[in-house]
Amino acid sequence: MKMHFSMLFLLCMLAFSSHAQEKNSSIPVHGTWLNLPYQDVRNKYMNPPHIDLNNPLFWEQKIKEYSEIGLKYLIIMAVANEQKAWYPSNFMEHVYPEGQKSPVDAIMDAAEKYHLKVFMSCGWAIDQDDDLRKPEIRAIQQRIMSETAALYGQHQSFYGWYLPVEDSFTPYPSDHAVDAVNTLTDRARSLTPNAKILISPYGICRADFESPKFAEQIRKFKVDIIAYQDEVGCVSEAMPMKRMKEHFAQLYEIHKNTNIQLWANVESFTWEKGTNSRESALIPAAFPRYLSQIAGVSQAGVAEVVSFAIYGIYDDPASPMFLGQPIESAKAYKNYSDWQAGKGRWKFLEASFRNEVVNSALKTIIKSNNAADAKKLTDNMLGVETTGDPNWLAFNSGKMEVVVDLKKVTAIKTLAARFLQYRIGSVFLPKTVDFYVSTDGKKYEKIRTVFMDNSPNDLWDCWIDAAFADEINTSARFVKIIADNSTSKALFCDEIFVNPVY
Repeated sequence: MKMHFSMLFLLCMLAFSSHAQEKNSSIPVHGTWLNLPYQDVRNKYMNPPHIDLNNPLFWEQKIKEYSEIGLKYLIIMAVANEQKAWYPSNFMEHVYPEGQKSPVDAIMDAAEKYHLKVFMSCGWAIDQDDDLRKPEIRAIQQRIMSETAALYGQHQSFYGWYLPVEDSFTPYPSDHAVDAVNTLTDRARSLTPNAKILISPYGICRADFESPKFAEQIRKFKVDIIAYQDEVGCVSEAMPMKRMKEHFAQLYEIHKNTNIQLWANVESFTWEKGTNSRESALIPAAFPRYLSQIAGVSQAGVAEVVSFAIYGIYDDPASPMFLGQPIESAKAYKNYSDWQAGKGRWKFLEASFRNEVVNSALKTIIKSNNAADAKKLTDNMLGVETTGDPNWLAFNSGKMEVVVDLKKVTAIKTLAARFLQYRIGSVFLPKTVDFYVSTDGKKYEKIRTVFMDNSPNDLWDCWIDAAFADEINTSARFVKIIADNSTSKALFCDEIFVNPVY
């Protein structure tokens, strides 16, 4: 009986531990779209002229790198464009040199070697503006599907189909979208009965989730997976993060009553110039914005996180096949890798996005250059990515100076503070944050200066970052924080942390 009880207790503790681990971590990005054709300026850094994307060695190297950062899925955006094919088609001209392995063959072989799964595309019949309401477009996409199924359907890395039917689900999926998807799905099932079928629609920003029609239309799809575009990169609305997370929570409830897996297509990009313009290149978003997206959709309950895109945005700068911008892609790759490895401020910031950070020290603001609402900085209430959130405390001079009383001399290991960035709203992260400590409130010692990592790719996005100082190992009663964004514009802070638990 005693042994039975001990075993039961152990099983309960293991279950609790597993649940706690699941609760306190987000799903890493497990998939990326791959671009073969250069279609417009958006692909400027994904398909740069100095790289030959027809070279099989390119795909061998890139897919090796993607396996090393934990990707499981490769989603080919298109295998043809303007009646030219990136695979050995019998009815289209080939883009790659005759006698050379095709790019699609190279992707499939490298994916097999590095144990990744490929979603094959059946587009484009003509180009990215394919209209599947036209019978001739459907016919060509089905012909592409027939050819690629014959070539790759038995390949070890072939996992399924990506149907490039990126229709809007605003206010809910249209009948013609359902019909187009299901027509291609029926064809895919006849050719490859065991293949998974994926679509990635947009439009959740303004979808009518409350209407029974939305769920009704979703249930009509015959696909296995819907990876909804989160639209944060597209900036379909100003400061979209809060509503995006709410929408994925609603989608989770809708998908519970279907046999369709809910995935998130998390957009890694921002814009070099104008938003949603074919004349503006996609460039890496600030990593804190991307991390908040990942944390949000994970917490909402999605089964998987894929991204448009890791390819061309989060690329290893040491790679001989480096694609992206020399500075920002390198920084994006390092930040993503550091988060995966648990380095720096990223696990703290991720936990804060999930509201899973606890301030362990009792503290009171005794001095602030915004004294009226200073208590906001110690109330354990966190803001979200919008300037209208009442949990943000604005320092309109661009400089914050705050003194915290811990009530008694306390061992201090970690200090942190969260700040908001939104250029359009004239709110800027600090450039430096200085942390000081004192035992008597009179004589202060500077223990750390944190230089904030301000991304220059800030034309459109709103994000949260943290000044984070760990391994301090000192004791004090008073903590002074001085933050300065070196402008006359506002600085927003929502919380100061002393020995946060996360």
